[in-house]
Amino acid sequence: MRKTATEWKAYYSDPKFEQQYTYEGHDLGATCTEDGTSILLWSPVAETVNVRFFQDGETGKPYRTEVMEKEKQGVWAYRTKEMLHGVYYDFELVIEGEAIRSADPYAKACGINGQRSMIVDLKQTDPDGWQEEVSPEMQPEQVIYEVHIGEYSWDPSGGFPEAFRGKYKAFTCENTTRNHDGVHPTGFSYMKRLGVTHIQLMPAYDYGSVDESKESGEFNWGYDPVNYNVPEGSYATDPRKGEVRIREFKEMIKALHKNGFRVIMDVVYNHTYFLDSWFQRTVPWYYYRVHENGETANGSACGNDVASERIMCANYIVDSVLYWAGEYHIDGFRFDLMGLLDTGLMNRIEMELSSRYGKGEKLVFGEPWSASETPMEQEALPALKKNIDRLNPQVGFFCDDTRDAIKGHTFEGGTPGFVNGGKGQEGAILSSVKAWCGPGSKVQAPSQVVTYVSAHDNWTLWDKLSLTVEDEAERMRANRMAAAVYMTCQGRIFFLSGEEASRTKGGLENSYNAPIEINRLDWNRMYEQYELVEYYSGLIALRKRLPGLCDKSKDAWKRIRDEWKTDGVVGFLVDNHSESQPSLWETLCVIYNSRQEEIERNLPKGKWEVLVDAHSSRLWQNPFVTEGTIRVEGRSVLVLGQTGKEG
Repeated sequence: MRKTATEWKAYYSDPKFEQQYTYEGHDLGATCTEDGTSILLWSPVAETVNVRFFQDGETGKPYRTEVMEKEKQGVWAYRTKEMLHGVYYDFELVIEGEAIRSADPYAKACGINGQRSMIVDLKQTDPDGWQEEVSPEMQPEQVIYEVHIGEYSWDPSGGFPEAFRGKYKAFTCENTTRNHDGVHPTGFSYMKRLGVTHIQLMPAYDYGSVDESKESGEFNWGYDPVNYNVPEGSYATDPRKGEVRIREFKEMIKALHKNGFRVIMDVVYNHTYFLDSWFQRTVPWYYYRVHENGETANGSACGNDVASERIMCANYIVDSVLYWAGEYHIDGFRFDLMGLLDTGLMNRIEMELSSRYGKGEKLVFGEPWSASETPMEQEALPALKKNIDRLNPQVGFFCDDTRDAIKGHTFEGGTPGFVNGGKGQEGAILSSVKAWCGPGSKVQAPSQVVTYVSAHDNWTLWDKLSLTVEDEAERMRANRMAAAVYMTCQGRIFFLSGEEASRTKGGLENSYNAPIEINRLDWNRMYEQYELVEYYSGLIALRKRLPGLCDKSKDAWKRIRDEWKTDGVVGFLVDNHSESQPSLWETLCVIYNSRQEEIERNLPKGKWEVLVDAHSSRLWQNPFVTEGTIRVEGRSVLVLGQTGKEG
């Protein structure tokens, strides 16, 4: 009789299992060099394992089958002096007397739709100069711009070659212009002008919700992992050749780096596309959580939760992150539903990356929540917001408190925030300014806080404001104000591509599988809304010159002083002095006025330069001087700087 999920759970939870079957090697999967090929699979519960070889990644019968030898710690191995680069393979396992077919969970390449793994000599996938390729130098401030690979170049207005639209190759195109007009930059030139430093790519590993065999009509955000260590094929010019997606992914990274952008990868280790995964087929129920009653855990709301607290699962995730950082030169990782992973794993990932690349060189952050609770074992702590003090200060989290304080409840469309008519948010706004640090807070430093108001999830900022501010002119003021508020808060700045151009999905809240016509990045809109884009660009450029806001140290919150608030209005001073990052202004004065009417405020003693107001975020380039009393327009942010130490 076959074991139930709870029986498997009891078997794996026995300390003897971990002692006997924990494999500490880093060579699982297929390794191919000039010296030969090895294929290693961890499956301690298998009775036999065969590896089957195919000439094709999609069709045809195996041309050869080899028996794998069982070695120590539950590893099955096949080794040969043959160089099998380009050969496709899968496994035949017998578990509890049942024959099971599986691709390789550790695969580094695969055929179309990921159903067969592929052996690859990774050196043969390197673009010219890849071994010498390095990331651009880390800038004093990081501004993260979230991009979906398919959305980025799909719309014809972007001016990308038709054959590359929606593909990795679009990122290798420089000097693109809107509608090929030769005047209005898109792509890299546009993003440079905007001032972002990091491009965060939405899922780019092999995922299952798009049929790679179809050339058009398929779209998904990609939060549906199938092969964690393989690039997604639908973004490749030829998804049927396993090496093409690898080479083109590397070409994309190389081009981004060359143009000054670091690259963050959105990773989804908390669940798999379906429960019947390569994990489940090779080691039943080891990689998944189950409740005591035998029900599959579903804290992800996607049908399953990955058991990150189990040692071989944790090893898999750590090795996967290190693989992307090493082989593909990835500069950071954003963890989907990080609250379903455990704090021990997240700290280990940060430690491993820091030890290899230097502290803070590889950004690590995620969503500190889950859809519902998950039954972690071994007294593991979930990486939820309530446990943020148990994470290394270099492990960051998306701050939903700041997001909701500024624009309103993310799930309740009609509930406004500070900038769009909400009441009683002044205290939360002042906490947001200090990245929620200070006495009594679990947040250890602004390095932990991702400050933002919009991401791919839920309504875009513009669509949210449309639900709460009817007049379009007032809505635009609220949009400007929202941007100016979060960009004058401490923490790490993040925003969705197109937010700076009032990006809209026509009011659709969840567009994860909506047509790409709804999801695409509209480059025409970037120029139709050029005044808003310019406002964002000016804010970003100014922020990079304000060490008092960019400071990520544990005592950075002490730079914020003399806070005050009245209904709908908040103000504070910032100690902007820095030896390592000199600034023109020793002290900043910031006022947020969310009222619809103008207010008047007495300034601290001394002369002040006006750096930002309701109309321009570039006054700092040629500031005018004021003192005494200042007027602050309705729904606006005023930023002033003082060169001396008065105030």
